Amino acid sequence: MSDQPVMFLREEFRREPIPEFHPPTLAETVEDSVDGYMKTMDDQEVKDLYELVLSEIEAPLLECVMKRTNNNQSQTAQILGLNRGTLRKKLKKYHLL
Repeated sequence: MSDQPVMFLREEFRREPIPEFHPPTLAETVEDSVDGYMKTMDDQEVKDLYELVLSEIEAPLLECVMKRTNNNQSQTAQILGLNRGTLRKKLKKYHLL
């Protein structure tokens, strides 16, 4: 052991521990976005919300995974749990092919 005295910070210099950051889950993000959309629409009639949400999420999901795999459709299909034909159909739908 060292002969150095143990130094303690004075109370006013002690920091509170920084809380651990937990990013929101995908479900929480979708819920917040849909809630915000519905509030924005206010009194306007909302139609085809299911298809709107799917297209808003599906296209960037496909694009992101395609980038991650360097446009390898087989790897992308495997990551997404889709068959390759279904992936190609979706890529065409969103003009990503």
